[in-house]
Amino acid sequence: MTQPSLQMDRTAWIMLIALAAVWGGSFFFAEVALGEVPPLTITLHRVFWTIPILAVIVAMKRIPIPRNPRIWLGYLGMGALNNAIPFSLIFWGQTQIESGLASILNGTTAMFGAVVAGVLLVDEPLTGRKIAGALLGLIGVGVIMGPEAVSGFNPANLAQLAILGAALSYAFASVWGRVMLAGQPPLMNALGMVTASTLIMAPVVWMVDGAPSLSLSVTTWGALLGLAALSTALAYVLYFAILVRAGAANLMLVTLLIPPFAIGLGAMFLGERIGPGAWMGFAIIAMGFAVNDGRVFGWLKRRIAD
Repeated sequence: MTQPSLQMDRTAWIMLIALAAVWGGSFFFAEVALGEVPPLTITLHRVFWTIPILAVIVAMKRIPIPRNPRIWLGYLGMGALNNAIPFSLIFWGQTQIESGLASILNGTTAMFGAVVAGVLLVDEPLTGRKIAGALLGLIGVGVIMGPEAVSGFNPANLAQLAILGAALSYAFASVWGRVMLAGQPPLMNALGMVTASTLIMAPVVWMVDGAPSLSLSVTTWGALLGLAALSTALAYVLYFAILVRAGAANLMLVTLLIPPFAIGLGAMFLGERIGPGAWMGFAIIAMGFAVNDGRVFGWLKRRIAD
């Protein structure tokens, strides 16, 4: 039996844009919540309130809960690398820089992922194209951070490095998931991951921030629930639906679509403005993504050959 072609049809594009919107919205929701809730506690809220939503979906689909300790070790690693560490770094970074700028720097995830996979996975060799894409991504980051990054200490530069650390953590998470959770139901993986990250974050938050306060404004609660219900639970449902329908390569296009949503929300509701250096850096990062992906240059080569 022939495998169905994994292409971006109209439905896949609609889902991809929706995914970019809810992931781009996560930077906006976090910025709103930061007015009242510290970064680590926001991370805990985000993963904790996602659990009941995903649990209902998993139960409705009759997906069995795994009992193998190795699988739960996989969830623990994913909870740390894909949720606890990157969410905390991004939310802390947003205390120093704009949400739109944080989303641009987070766009380096795809290039970090290609390099980390190329180094650690035998079936994804590190090619010259991947290296070139990663180098362009780093040049883009350098343009965004500017010469002051090496001329003196600046909390904003430290925040930008925190976002890059989050992107690197996501990259290691993708490799960990492939090795430890291959063949497991994707939605169960998502539920196991947020459950594990809640178990990780609860004692950390208790020690650093103290018991989370529930006496928050309606606006802050709306932002926290938006993070959990839209930017996490719905995002995972869309993510895996696109993965099945269009494949991983097409799914990575979301990397370029997230910043416009985050920047637009920040401009409309938070009064944020992104400088020309950040836009230039984003353009170079996007070029690095195109080099890493390879399809644009493959298409141009075929057009020239024709």
